[in-house]
Amino acid sequence: MLDDLIIYQKIYDFILWLYPVVNKFPKSQRFVLGQRIENKTLDLIHSMIAANLERDKTAALKQASVELDELRILIRLSKDLRLVSVRQYGIAAEKTNEIGRLLSGWSKKFSHAI
Repeated sequence: MLDDLIIYQKIYDFILWLYPVVNKFPKSQRFVLGQRIENKTLDLIHSMIAANLERDKTAALKQASVELDELRILIRLSKDLRLVSVRQYGIAAEKTNEIGRLLSGWSKKFSHAI
């Protein structure tokens, strides 16, 4: 059932794209900023799994929204520190924006259902 969620697949695809990018960070940042980025993507997908299982999805969806915003900041910091290229940042921004739109739509759907 989880595979039917488009947002889950988009996050999973984003993780698959992002991990090789993070693995190219310099060693000094791979285990600091890179690890935070990787953990935040895993937290985000965890929130989607939790939201899918919960009857009242609002808390898990709010948590996912916070995690997505934190992830966006970490990726922007990576760009500003020149750990990712402007092109890679653009791709990441496009992917996170798409996830954000899906998350927003899912949140709106369940906020009206309450």
